[in-house]
Amino acid sequence: MSAIAGEEPLLTVEALTKWYGRQLGCRDVGFDLYEGEVMAIVGESGSGKSTLLQLLSGQMEPSGGRILYRLRDGNESDIWQMSEPMRRLLFRADWGYVHQDAQLGLRMGISAGGNVGERLMGVGWRNYGAIRASATDWLERVEIDQSRIDDTPRTYSGGMRQRLQIARNLVNAPRLVFMDEPTGGLDVSVQARILDLLRRLVANLNIAAIVVTHDLAVARLLSDRIMVMKAGELIETGLTDQVLDDPREPYTQLLVSSILPA
Repeated sequence: MSAIAGEEPLLTVEALTKWYGRQLGCRDVGFDLYEGEVMAIVGESGSGKSTLLQLLSGQMEPSGGRILYRLRDGNESDIWQMSEPMRRLLFRADWGYVHQDAQLGLRMGISAGGNVGERLMGVGWRNYGAIRASATDWLERVEIDQSRIDDTPRTYSGGMRQRLQIARNLVNAPRLVFMDEPTGGLDVSVQARILDLLRRLVANLNIAAIVVTHDLAVARLLSDRIMVMKAGELIETGLTDQVLDDPREPYTQLLVSSILPA
């Protein structure tokens, strides 16, 4: 998706910087993200892409710069100027986070239905029948048999756990989802299934997403735009197909040619 004239960004990032003592995490990163748009962040190991995702998703406070989010009422707010209760509500109601390791994003000791329903309860749902019906519907959407609704994620395969984590994150219609290597560590055939599922759900629900990946094929399949990170700095950005088919920077050319390690 490209920006529509007059449309306000959902997320505005200005001069975002993070230092770990004297070590640079990332420096002066800035961009706008619009509703329904998917942005991929790519680069080799140590490029700063994971640091950037942690900053953007509010897991780590920046050393400098701002992250401005447009709330549902139309007002824009710096996430680090919000009160702690307001920020927690934002993370619970408006944002989702899909981890590479599904165990980090699931409650392994409660049922699959409970994992999905917990997000609904977090935004005020109280009718148990309605919660269970929605959880059942979402298990179907992510291709998990309804008969497994009362089973815990411990009994699921890796691919099923990842699909359950996706259902848990999308059930309450978030506006923005962060994804950290969403298909990393899965078999190739399972990766393809997860990617196809993510692409359909994000498009159908008009969700904005930021995806960190070392896999340029994943970036091409999922994202509208791409940002290339090197040594903590944003060195190239643009439409995904344009950057990957005709990279401007030598570093990006090397990435595309798979000469640099992921």
